[in-house]
Formats: sequence, structure tokens, C-alpha cells
Amino acid sequence: MNSKNYDPKKHHRHSIRLKDYDYSQPGAYFITICAYNREHIFGNIVNAKMESNIYGKIVFTHWHNLKRYYNDLELSTFIVMPNHVHGIFVIKFAETGKRYLISDVVRSFKTFSSKRINELRKMSGTPVWQRNYWEHVIRDQNSFNRIHDYILTNPLRWHLDKENLHHDGEDDFDRWLDSL
Repeated sequence: MNSKNYDPKKHHRHSIRLKDYDYSQPGAYFITICAYNREHIFGNIVNAKMESNIYGKIVFTHWHNLKRYYNDLELSTFIVMPNHVHGIFVIKFAETGKRYLISDVVRSFKTFSSKRINELRKMSGTPVWQRNYWEHVIRDQNSFNRIHDYILTNPLRWHLDKENLHHDGEDDFDRWLDSL
């Protein structure tokens, strides 16, 4: 962006990260990653179920392939939606002593899945994902269970999902999460 077009009231990015939190420490993390411009490129919701297309299947595969690159990562609940994904992963104590940030994991996922999708689309370098992602540190088992249930039932509530550009209401889950 050209500096003379910069308006700090419009063009600002504030961090959603917890101040002074070490994002490489062992723990459970809830992640949401949106498709570029929230485009519906991964499939459709049909009768309250997600029907992934080939791109959605690639995304699913690359999420599960993360274990190949991150030995101390435990993958938990995950879902592909028409224009975003939700997932939980757990960074375990690194026996090797090597630590990595959740941003490393997300960057790898986005890079590998984008590359494969763009190979199929014959659109090298075209964005698949939005620049950032949203994360939430899961602090206890009750939160883990509620987030897990939310992810599994997300297609049922697509009409309320704030990532759905045509949503027609507000999800109680979002209010709960915002209250934490």
C-alpha cells in the first residue's frame, strides 16, 4: 500500500494474540483459517452436511499431513467448511527440545494446501487463504469439549456462521467465545 493512501482509521491490524503468551508452549489451540475473500472454494453445505469438493479434500488431507512435519503435534477435531476451516491441535512437550510456534504450523498448512490447490487450478501464486488466521488458547477441558462440539456441528449452524456472508443470525458459541 502506498504510504500517502494509508489511513490508520481504516488500515490497521491489531493483534489478536495474548500479550506475553508463549505460543510455542505445550497446549491446545483452536484455529480458524478463512479462504481468500471468504470465497466458497472448498465445497457446499447440503442438507446441513459439508460436501467437500476436490479442493476441500486437499485441505483435509494437508491438515492431517501436518503430523509428518511436526512430531510433537497432536491433531484433534477438524472440519472443512465452504470458505474456512476450524481445527484443534495440541502442541505436546517436545522430547527433541525443538519448539515451534502455532504460526509455523498454520503457515505450513496454508503453504502446502495452497500449492496443491493452485496446481490443480493452474493458477500458481493465486491466494487461497486470507493473510492471517484466528486462534484461541484452550485453557481447560470444558472449553475443549465445547469447541470440539462446535466444530463437529458447524455445518448444522452454517446459517448462523459469521464466516458465511449470508448468515441470518448469531451463534451462541460466538458470544460464549467472545466472553472468555
